Amino acid sequence: MTELITVTNDTVEKHGFFCKMSARKTSAWKRKRAWLADRFDEGLQLRLLGDGERGFVEFIPAEFAWRGIENAKGLVAIHCIWVVGKSRGQGHAQLLLDEVENWSRDNGFLGVTALTRSGNWLVDKKLLTPRGYLSVDQADPNFDLVLKSFKKGPTPSIVGEATEKAKACGPGLTVFHSAQCPYLEDAVSNAKDAADEAGIPFHAIEVTSAKQLRQSVPNPYGVFSIVHDGREIASHYLLKKQILPLLALS
Repeated sequence: MTELITVTNDTVEKHGFFCKMSARKTSAWKRKRAWLADRFDEGLQLRLLGDGERGFVEFIPAEFAWRGIENAKGLVAIHCIWVVGKSRGQGHAQLLLDEVENWSRDNGFLGVTALTRSGNWLVDKKLLTPRGYLSVDQADPNFDLVLKSFKKGPTPSIVGEATEKAKACGPGLTVFHSAQCPYLEDAVSNAKDAADEAGIPFHAIEVTSAKQLRQSVPNPYGVFSIVHDGREIASHYLLKKQILPLLALS
């Protein structure tokens, strides 16, 4: 069985956190490192595949989750699970999910929840459904919150008022971003370049707490959003060439 490496505040300099592994001198890596230092104090868990395999899982007590979910105290929330390259198709994702569920049970949690979405940047529901995760809430365009209960407990939900949150951004291009994902620093630059080319105002808002995320970001992913003239046009990383056509449509 493949070894799992437990990353802590004391070992993150040695092991990294999988993403941006070869870019430790960049501001994105350093900001994620600082973000992790605070999250470890809240109980965040990070496991890397060992033995030369490539993948990881990041999970946290759900009341501290950096996702737009609520009524989740007593649960664990999966932030990210990712297996790449030659490590795909070998059961490593199931191994990582076993670790999440076993740790959660051993530490007295009532179940595990995850915000899912097809495509990149969030867990794919197809990975979790066979393990007994059930849909408990949905949000546009295709977010699905799932839950696997061990004992009777809360049913989490997705925070609302997404339309109102987007309208509050006003005119121009507004980007919400967080250090939770180190790739989003590049995504902010892409959005700024698109705004500059389109000749419209640009605003970048850094999300620095889970509370701010739930109150302000107009999607449940929470750590990234692109809003144009008060309407969200994307909730995940895009290149400049992908953003420009969306500006013309909105």
